[in-house]
Amino acid sequence: MQQESIYIPVTPTDTLHLKRFYTDKGGAPVFLVHGSIENGHIFYSKSGKGFAPFLAKQGHDVFVADLRGRGKSKPSISSRSDFGLTHTLQEDFPAFISKIKELKGDVPQYWGAHSWGGVLMLAYLTSPIVAVQVRAMAFFGSKRRISIWSLKRLLMIGVVWNWFSKAVIAAIGWLPAKKLRIGSDSETRLTHKQTLEWVVRKKWLDWKDCFNYAAALQQMHLPPTLYLTGVNDDVLGHPTVVEKLMQETGSKNSAFHVVSKANGNLHNYNHISLLTHADAPKDHFLQVVQWFKQAGAFAY
Repeated sequence: MQQESIYIPVTPTDTLHLKRFYTDKGGAPVFLVHGSIENGHIFYSKSGKGFAPFLAKQGHDVFVADLRGRGKSKPSISSRSDFGLTHTLQEDFPAFISKIKELKGDVPQYWGAHSWGGVLMLAYLTSPIVAVQVRAMAFFGSKRRISIWSLKRLLMIGVVWNWFSKAVIAAIGWLPAKKLRIGSDSETRLTHKQTLEWVVRKKWLDWKDCFNYAAALQQMHLPPTLYLTGVNDDVLGHPTVVEKLMQETGSKNSAFHVVSKANGNLHNYNHISLLTHADAPKDHFLQVVQWFKQAGAFAY
């Protein structure tokens, strides 16, 4: 298996990092996007394990994004970072997609995401700045609104993500989540604000013009989408909120699966182990590959 880092200028001062894994450069492209307070390493380890290397060994040409300021994208997030999710959708996604199309041609892509990355992918598809053919998608623990109520939800969302994070951002101008041990990477002031608004609001509306993403998605013919989440994911990808995201899109080409021993899987996974567990490649990762193959055989 081969791997390489691709750097994409997106502004005069910002460069995006795209990690590529392949055994066959002619393989069908897969585009993977991480979630909040994360970077692309959720899909691969330094030792070559994880979902991205797994897909490469299955013959796919895999591209893993580090969204602006995260991972190996430069510069890293700081108090000077003034970008948010609007920039992700209008600048970062088009830059990544354009680079993949430059390398692969305008061929159908397969998309995958962890957590908030799935929300961003769906939002982008409503108004794509760079047109893209997406044959199928697979989301791991992706949700939009966290509507469940529990003591842990109150602690994680109400206290840590809302009150504590806002206090930190007010004091220093950004959220150094890794240093605070609440995530794997940082967030900007604006990204945090825009993410929080979508997490708590009932309607999925744009921050500026109130464009209704859910209504737009319900009118589209979305690619076949597989929604996976772990039975032990009790807040960030709770089965209830993941299924609600699927319902919010109105897609008739979707499937929902709770990964658990009760449903025939090897383990009861949580929000992170769903992608990082050593047994995932011989468990639900195979389900994703089968989903992609079915979509390729019966292209819509």
